[in-house]
Formats: sequence, C-alpha cells, structure tokens
Amino acid sequence: MSKHEARLHRQFDRIGKAVPATSGFLSWIRRPAARLVRIPLGILLILGGVFSFLPVLGVWMLPLGLFLIAIDLPFLQGPINRISFWAERKWINWQRARRAKKGG
Repeated sequence: MSKHEARLHRQFDRIGKAVPATSGFLSWIRRPAARLVRIPLGILLILGGVFSFLPVLGVWMLPLGLFLIAIDLPFLQGPINRISFWAERKWINWQRARRAKKGG
C-alpha cells in the first residue's frame, strides 16, 4: 500500500468516526471486491455534486465521489489527500474563529 493510499484510507476512517452511521458502508465499499459498485457510485456522486444547484443534490457529493474514485486511480490519491487536509485545516480554523467571536 502506498503512502497516499494509506492516507486516503485514514481519511475514510476519520469520516467513519465522525459519522458512525457510515462506518460499515465505508469499510465495505473500500474492499477490492466492491470495485464494480465503487466506480459507478463515485461517478454518480461526482455528477450529483456538479449539479448541486438542483434540489436533493448537494455539494457534499463531489468530494465523496472523488474519494471513492481515488481508491482505484492512484494518480488522484495525492491531490485528493492534499485538498482534504487543506479543507479540514480551513474548517477547523473557521470554527475556532467563530468560537472566539462568540466568546470574546
């Protein structure tokens, strides 16, 4: 397993811990046997994210679809990891700034 692939799997584990209801599905979808489900599902999620202006669809679908596709496309693993960690740092900093405004 490459460094990027290991990081990607750790990100999936973090998502599973943050949203416990998804942990079983995420562990199943990462198995090699689920490739025939994972690739079409990833493509559908990416398309749903692109069309997030429509009702029911949302922007959240785009990163999840990219995560699923990146499992099978190693050249995407590095960029997806970098974007994911960057977004997480931004989110944490934004939450801290909001708490500081409320508290101060």
